[in-house]
Amino acid sequence: MYNNGANRRMQHLFRILNNATPSIICNNLRNYVSKDTVAIGNIIKEVTEAKRPEYVPKCYNKNELSQSTLHHLRWMMQKDLLGQDIFLLGPPGPRKRVLAMQYLELTNQEHEYVALSRDTTESDLKQRREIVAGTAKYFDQSAVKAATEGRILILEGIEKAERNVLPVLNNLLENREMHLEDGRLLIPASRYDRLLDEYGEEELLKWNLVRVNENFRVIALGLPVPRYRGNPLDPPLRSRFQARDVNINSYQEWYKHLQQIAPNAPGDKLDRILSCAFALLTKESLALGLPDFPIYNLEIAAKILEQNPSLTPYEIIYRLYPYKTFMKDGVNHLENLLQKFDVIPPKDGLLSNMTNKISALLKTPPKEKQDYIETNYQNVLLNEMLSTASVADFCLVGASGCGKTMLVNKLGEILGKQTENIVLYQDMTSRDLIQQRTTLDNGDTVWTFSPLINAALEGKIAVLDGINRIHPSTLSVLHRLVHDRELQLHDGKRLMGSAQYNALQKEMGLSRMELTERGILEISPDFRMVAIGEPPSAQSVTGNWMSPEVLSLFVFHEMRMLSKQEEMNIITSLHGPMSKNLHKIIDLAHILRNHPDATLRNLAGHLSTRQLLRISNRMKHFKIDNIYETMQETFMMQFLPSLTRQALEKTIAKLNIVPDLTDRNKMVKCEVKDGVLTIGKSSCAVYKASNQSKVPNILFHDVPQHIKLMEKILQDFELGQHLLLVGNQGVGKNKIVDRFLQLLNRPREYIQLHRDTTVQTLTTQPTVKDGLLVHEDSPLVRAIKHGLVLVIDEADKAPTHVTCILKTLVESGQMILSDGRRIVHQIKQGLDATDLVPIHPDFRIIVLANRPGFPFLGNDFFGALGDLFSCHAVENPSPDSEINLLKQYGPNVPDNVIRKLVDVFGDLRAMADQGLVNYPYSTREVVNIIKHLEKFPNADIEDVIFNIFDFDKYNPEIVDTLGEILVKHGFSDKDILTSEYIGAKMARENLQITVKSKSGKDVSAPKHGKEDPNNDPHVGGNTWAGGTGGRDTAGLGGKGGPYRLDKGHKVHQLSDEEKSTVPEHVQRAAREMGRKAFEEKLKEIGMSGYDASVYSQFSNAVHKEVQSLKVILGNLQAKNKERHWTRHQTSGELDDVKLIDGLLGEKTIFRRRAEQEPELGAPQIKPKLFRVVVDVSGSMYRFNGYDGRLDKELEAVVLMMEALEGFEDKIKYDIIGHSGDSPNISFVRREKIPKNNKERLEVIRTMHAHSQFCWTGDHTLEATEMAVTNLAEDECDEAILVVLSDANLQRYGIPPSQLAAALTAKPNVSAYVVFIGSLGDQAERITQKMPAGRAFICSDTSELPHILKQIFTSSVNI
Repeated sequence: MYNNGANRRMQHLFRILNNATPSIICNNLRNYVSKDTVAIGNIIKEVTEAKRPEYVPKCYNKNELSQSTLHHLRWMMQKDLLGQDIFLLGPPGPRKRVLAMQYLELTNQEHEYVALSRDTTESDLKQRREIVAGTAKYFDQSAVKAATEGRILILEGIEKAERNVLPVLNNLLENREMHLEDGRLLIPASRYDRLLDEYGEEELLKWNLVRVNENFRVIALGLPVPRYRGNPLDPPLRSRFQARDVNINSYQEWYKHLQQIAPNAPGDKLDRILSCAFALLTKESLALGLPDFPIYNLEIAAKILEQNPSLTPYEIIYRLYPYKTFMKDGVNHLENLLQKFDVIPPKDGLLSNMTNKISALLKTPPKEKQDYIETNYQNVLLNEMLSTASVADFCLVGASGCGKTMLVNKLGEILGKQTENIVLYQDMTSRDLIQQRTTLDNGDTVWTFSPLINAALEGKIAVLDGINRIHPSTLSVLHRLVHDRELQLHDGKRLMGSAQYNALQKEMGLSRMELTERGILEISPDFRMVAIGEPPSAQSVTGNWMSPEVLSLFVFHEMRMLSKQEEMNIITSLHGPMSKNLHKIIDLAHILRNHPDATLRNLAGHLSTRQLLRISNRMKHFKIDNIYETMQETFMMQFLPSLTRQALEKTIAKLNIVPDLTDRNKMVKCEVKDGVLTIGKSSCAVYKASNQSKVPNILFHDVPQHIKLMEKILQDFELGQHLLLVGNQGVGKNKIVDRFLQLLNRPREYIQLHRDTTVQTLTTQPTVKDGLLVHEDSPLVRAIKHGLVLVIDEADKAPTHVTCILKTLVESGQMILSDGRRIVHQIKQGLDATDLVPIHPDFRIIVLANRPGFPFLGNDFFGALGDLFSCHAVENPSPDSEINLLKQYGPNVPDNVIRKLVDVFGDLRAMADQGLVNYPYSTREVVNIIKHLEKFPNADIEDVIFNIFDFDKYNPEIVDTLGEILVKHGFSDKDILTSEYIGAKMARENLQITVKSKSGKDVSAPKHGKEDPNNDPHVGGNTWAGGTGGRDTAGLGGKGGPYRLDKGHKVHQLSDEEKSTVPEHVQRAAREMGRKAFEEKLKEIGMSGYDASVYSQFSNAVHKEVQSLKVILGNLQAKNKERHWTRHQTSGELDDVKLIDGLLGEKTIFRRRAEQEPELGAPQIKPKLFRVVVDVSGSMYRFNGYDGRLDKELEAVVLMMEALEGFEDKIKYDIIGHSGDSPNISFVRREKIPKNNKERLEVIRTMHAHSQFCWTGDHTLEATEMAVTNLAEDECDEAILVVLSDANLQRYGIPPSQLAAALTAKPNVSAYVVFIGSLGDQAERITQKMPAGRAFICSDTSELPHILKQIFTSSVNI
């Protein structure tokens, strides 16, 4: 019945399934003949000859197949014979796809492959239109080609596709039917054959019927959701598949498999590595919330170990599973588990014995200036990267500025390979990674290779820079390229690894050119992918980017910041001996990197190795005496949250880095003489511009502060640096830059960013002209080509994932444009310069941004990219400088008026810095006032300042504050911002409107005119005496009358305040109505009038502060709810990246803004936890009469309860008390917070009573320790603890050091102590011994809201 070959294979597989010695080899199953068969166990399938052998997977069955694999393959064969579509489920990794390919290779079946992502559209599956010879034609895509040609359609990443995409396949899956856009109809083979017999082929062609081949099947591959992130299966779609869980093989099978692929790897080490992997995949380990161990990467691990047998099991495991990078908690538990298998982390500082080998590779004769200075640590890391690169792709993770890109470039240099830097960004699509659509000169549409594909074909190292930024769905297109070295492109071409390519070439006997014509291209064996990313951030909205899927993609290497000795060695080698000041800066950098306080540790990135090299270079070329000013600019200290700034200043002061108190207002020389610009002690030749129209020409008044800043900018220009200027609005950032460029005669390009700025806006803007896709150069590209200065304004308004594309341009002088051109530092000899754009040596970037944080709430450009630029803070001028500036704008304005205005706005700015007012009043507002007074010298100054303060009139708290400031500086003896004052003032001044017009009629003869017995006002008419605007008659404002005659008629204009004046009887009715409503509210919540008056004593005292804190929290929350672009829409704004799709009639070419919904399966956004620990000990009651400490505490509690009302979904709070009775007295529980004034009154009454009747003693320390420990164990996004205490620690023998230790015991809890009462200077002395920024003294209740505001704005990121 069967031929001999088939019988032998079937018997052989029977023995395997019956636990006989398995020996199924790929070569035995390759050379099929027509009508051959293959059997697995007792399941037999007929094998036919492939029409396109190049579409049959190759080299997937080269090793012995395990029993688990054979059982899966037998099940797949059963479903294939039943004509059923299958769904392979399993954890991340190549297992599912490899099984599918093994089955197809075994049965000699062709396949179509689609990697699904959020960017996949209906046209990617069914049909896509292309323009050919000027006509739009439909081209079948993978699903249709598979159906008509009888291939297997493999859909990988089902959970990543948007929910409205895959339902288009439902009818094809269920009934083998599908309507196509070109009018054809796919129908099942059986129905087609019946119609063919009945009507003939010609008739069926007229009906546009197409036969679905009976061999068509679908194999879907996906992750189980909800365990993993993604969209759950649509029920109709799920019901059409047969599912199979293809989880990991057994331990024995894995061990045998690893021995097969790496026979020379040490067996004992393989055993320990495998044991750890299986232990990390147990239910108990997964219950800890750990990402899956990437067990399928053990094949890579075994190969690395075989080549480097001296590596320890821990080193191998850590390359696969860098748990210290992505884990916040549980590191010790994990390491204890590893130690059970004798897998022990190495001690710090252990160096590999390969250092000398790397040093030898690096010591090549220098052809040009060397920017790379080797260190032992980097040599070891390079060696580790080399060992991995010989086997697989890898990811390098390290903090910004630690030298990742430079090290990868050095790796390419050692290997003799070119590196292709590809900047990843959040909006990048999977299509952008692989191919881009464009048009030929005749208008035909074509697909062009992306830089990644070109790197694969040419054997380069593709550096994926910013893997932490890209959407995880976009990376799905890389899985097959990384694991299998295969890829199917959008235009139908297929890429194969060398092994598969050579096997195919040998089997088909075709030349390389013939295979290319058939759409088969070889991936160079030298090709490698190296991803670069920053460690996951706990504050990231998208969560941990090192997900199980990403862990399964790469082997990982970590790069730490260099040690002090290493950095000093590099700096000395590049810039010569170090000064004492530079030593201090390096000391500060390493203090911050290792500081126990997370707040300060987060600042260490601003003193990265990259930034230290920039500072040392400046200090080498220019004398810098005031390094405090350098640190101010490096950290933008003026714009840090006040608590963070205080902590940093305290740390800096310990290194004796102190402010320079010399006169900042001393005028600095600024002149252009003999073609040389001199600012201070720095000089530079004036630029000879060819395009004078692009050189700014502005009115600028010199101010010493601004001139000194321009000197620093000039120095940066001389050093070839790009600049970032940060400041409040209206401080003159644009003016200073324009003036500087004007002095230097440098032409500029200008671009202003906004929330809708895209990568295309910054680089090349695609557009369609005469049916052709054309890329227009942006100002950035024009500036690069012609050596102009690019001024990027409002950089903080654009999303940081867009502006991050500047990184490689600034850092390494490279950038890839969307039209395929490449910006390079310089064109090397021998390279084709067609698509290369060299950077002009005169090109510079100056970025302008508003300060980070409240109230601007822009994106933190400085935090994201600050260390790439030489940064400068632009502040409001000092009082003397501001007076000097204002005198130039208003030379005739009295000096005392200018001084008064400067004092007023100086106080307001100081209050803004302290958080007492929200708006940062700037010099721009004062200049506008002075301009008005200069133009209208008789104007009332009070009226003019209303031009600025009218914005604040509807905020009672701000009005009171402004009124106090104006009274303080002598504007009036009372608040001039009240409606009563403004109304009375307007009433004193009667205005008249005079209209000068031509009547068109001649003057006849002057006359007195008629007398109106009623003395009514008259306008025009040439009749009445005493009218206005007439002719001939006596009156006012007319013409031709004999004389002026004023009948007393006045023109009145009612002010808004007068309009708002309400009659007394109406006011009485309103008051009565309000009183009744209040009584009904009290009755509703069961609160007596007396209770209401008691509560109001505390509530009214903090009313303004409650509103102020609510504004802060509301603005922070609003920023988080900012809408994002949603792509693939049928209406909205045209999406630039889909212009060609629009030309071809696609519908989903629009994008629109919508609130971003959390991804299904994404980690749930956890609330912030806020806990208040209140002191209700006896001393609070005892000394309340002395300093009101208990009353202040009760007001503080009311403040927090009222301010947090309405934010319950974001901030969960509770209030715990302590006294001599207990360290843990619950007053408010998270699940039962007070909802109204009555419940809030009960809280403060209970606190007051407890303080009166509790036992003597103090549990401040125990309560703090308990609160911190409990908060650290709770699931939350952020935890904040505020301890209110009366500083009476000494009486109970509590050392301040113990309280300090308790506050900082848990790194995931931000704990603060506020002393609201003190005998003598107790609180002051304790605060000095507390960690910087963690302790406050509240001597007045009004200070408490400002303290809480500082804590919230420093800690909470809602």
